[in-house]
Amino acid sequence: MKNNATAPLFDETPYEITFEATVIDSREDLVAFDRTLFYPAGGGQPGDTGFITHANGSRARVMETHRDDTDRSLIWHRLEGDIEALAVGLTVTGEVDWEVRYDNMKMHTCLHLLCSLIDAPVTGCSMGQGKGRLDFDLPEMTMSKDEITKSLNALIASQIEVETRLISPDHYDAALALVRNRYALPPRSTNSVKMIEVRGVDIQPCGGTHIRNTSEIGQVVCEKIDKKGRQNRRIVLRLVD
Repeated sequence: MKNNATAPLFDETPYEITFEATVIDSREDLVAFDRTLFYPAGGGQPGDTGFITHANGSRARVMETHRDDTDRSLIWHRLEGDIEALAVGLTVTGEVDWEVRYDNMKMHTCLHLLCSLIDAPVTGCSMGQGKGRLDFDLPEMTMSKDEITKSLNALIASQIEVETRLISPDHYDAALALVRNRYALPPRSTNSVKMIEVRGVDIQPCGGTHIRNTSEIGQVVCEKIDKKGRQNRRIVLRLVD
């Protein structure tokens, strides 16, 4: 494997949709660039999809995005079709599927709000297609679906600012003390650690993409609360169009 890294543009500019990048590696149907706006699957958030446009105008579909299993600084984009034309050194344009990304940004931020309501460790997380769920290490629920729905929508309507800031990697171990989900730790980077703060509500390191203000979430509903074991409760949320 080549000793290259992909600059994660989505950390600082999650609202951007298009970017230019240079091919640094490829294998079978996978290609890596020197920079990308495509978020790689992790922390329960799916990898971004979209398109890569060649200099000649032809396009390739990005089916999914993920980090390399060994070198976590390298991000792979799985393309639909032949990628032989994407030689190392070639410059391309990338375009993220915005509607899919934005729904994930809204739901990921909403799950931070849910964390603020449930005082228990998180044991699992997943989101996609306008839905999201968190599993909690919790023997009994003290809130009903209606109470969760009402509390979340009150926080959303409060128009709380959501701040994303990058801190020194020297603070990574200390930041881990704030992590609610011990099974989806944020990626360790040599450049920075991303902290997400919903002002006065929740703060923790998180590698995902988030919105700027809770008002962008719109309405949300708690669809169900499942008992997944003696110590596990799953709470499922859905964005309301």
